[in-house]
Amino acid sequence: MPKELQNCILFDRATPLSFPRCFAYFTMKNRIPQILTKVINALNQHKNEFFEKHGEAGTEAENKAVSLISKIRNELQADEPLLPLTDNWVDTDIWNKYLEYQHSLLNENNKKISWFHSPWLYVECYMYRRVHEALMLSSPISDFDVFKESKDQNFLESQEAIMSLCNYLEELNRRIKNLDEHQLKDEFFKLLQISLWGNKCDLSLSGGQSSSQMSSPLTALEDLKPFILVNNMDNLWSVLINRKKMSQEKFPSIRVDFVLDNAGFELVTDLVMADFLLTSKLATEIHFHGKSIPWYVSDTNKNDINWVLEELKAANTKCMFECGVNWELYFKKHTWIYQDHMFWTLPHEYCTMAQVAPDLYAELQKSNLILFKGDLNYRKLVADRKWEFTVPFHQALNGFHPAPLCSIRTVKAEVQVGLAPGQGEQVTVSDPNWMTTGKYGIFQFDGSV
Repeated sequence: MPKELQNCILFDRATPLSFPRCFAYFTMKNRIPQILTKVINALNQHKNEFFEKHGEAGTEAENKAVSLISKIRNELQADEPLLPLTDNWVDTDIWNKYLEYQHSLLNENNKKISWFHSPWLYVECYMYRRVHEALMLSSPISDFDVFKESKDQNFLESQEAIMSLCNYLEELNRRIKNLDEHQLKDEFFKLLQISLWGNKCDLSLSGGQSSSQMSSPLTALEDLKPFILVNNMDNLWSVLINRKKMSQEKFPSIRVDFVLDNAGFELVTDLVMADFLLTSKLATEIHFHGKSIPWYVSDTNKNDINWVLEELKAANTKCMFECGVNWELYFKKHTWIYQDHMFWTLPHEYCTMAQVAPDLYAELQKSNLILFKGDLNYRKLVADRKWEFTVPFHQALNGFHPAPLCSIRTVKAEVQVGLAPGQGEQVTVSDPNWMTTGKYGIFQFDGSV
């Protein structure tokens, strides 16, 4: 393993009672078993479908998958040792080598290598990877997305909010040529905030329970502004508007990358934001980075995007229909490009990307601005450590600087950096649970390259 990677991982052990371990125990005893139970229920509910499609082989595969998922749940609840993966997925060897390395680190300190006695970020990712393994070992239903219905439900229950957002975009596109720079900036900020608060719709946080957006997100933006703890939207505007002004003279394109989080309503807010960037000429190409396997209940993969586009095209309202048609065309013309990479579903912190996935790091270096959506991306950006609130974001990135980047996140995990002196303590006094509710948000920018 490269020395740089070892140093990055070892630094994660700086405080023995840091947040990842303390929070892991509570979460695994509660939320994670709920998610595994829902996975089992999803398989049971499709038993007849598997039989109709695959005959007895489908029934046997469903039984096997349920048995393997139940085994994971039992191992977790009994705090048993973590086991190597046994499937033949593209990342299996990487996961198993990483498990060996975790063993070597923890054994040095006489720690038990088990669900409750390993770093939280690693074990949580491991659980979702084990779910994927259970499906991989259960052919011919290996491609079944156990989280699909939850993601679809989030979209369907958010129809009113999606319709209002699509309608707003349609009206904005009609008048965008008449907006001066100040007005364009205001619209940019408005859609950024909608993308931020769309991140509240996180099904892994709710244990798979409904977390849909029931009302228009446009009406609440002013009321929500006080809950933005770090607001670097001006930095994002400066990057793009300056590039736009220069592009006419020196640069042929402006590239923005979205590292996606949740499907459903949040995905629609990201697509609306991307549409605006194109129409306003603040970007000329958009790259979306999603997951290659079902992940963290509601994370976006390629099938989720295709399903949303089909649902929008089938809608009875003109604005939703036109969004579906236009967005599908953007993908066909490669103005919008979807990409996935196995690194996004590894347990590694992003400071290791240049060593573990140099091809992905090189791809991100082509971007003019990378927008990292959501809580898991933030945890991996700053390595899920128990940082002091005032540690600079740049420092917490630990050398991860492929391009100017911004974390757009509602706060749902007990890790946060880059706050003003006393700010975190002040919020804690007024709201002791502020780090786990999704009530607060950040736009946290780093322009280093």
